[in-house]
Amino acid sequence: QVQLAESGGGLVQAGDSLTLACAASGRTSIGSALALRWFRQAPGKEREWVAQMLPSGATYYKDAMKGRFTISRDVANNRFFLHIASVQPEDTAVYYCNVNSTWGQGTQVTVSS
Repeated sequence: QVQLAESGGGLVQAGDSLTLACAASGRTSIGSALALRWFRQAPGKEREWVAQMLPSGATYYKDAMKGRFTISRDVANNRFFLHIASVQPEDTAVYYCNVNSTWGQGTQVTVSS
């Protein structure tokens, strides 16, 4: 079983960069997870998949996220990250990490224009 905790959210200005972190604890190493995923849920909208990383290190992004979003991992410290370059107001959402069907509690990102 794994427990996840996101951090790094907050109020940022459009154009800033932001890195969210997901710390995993428990018996599961993120290096052996089926996939490391980030999702987000904007106000009034359904939760949407943003990015994922497979054990091989291969990364995949939703088409609309390509170019500004980067998923990475720190296996030694059992953490993975989502870097967002040049945040935009439409990036305002609660961001969730997901490992093997386990969810974190989410971290709020609010972008001011």
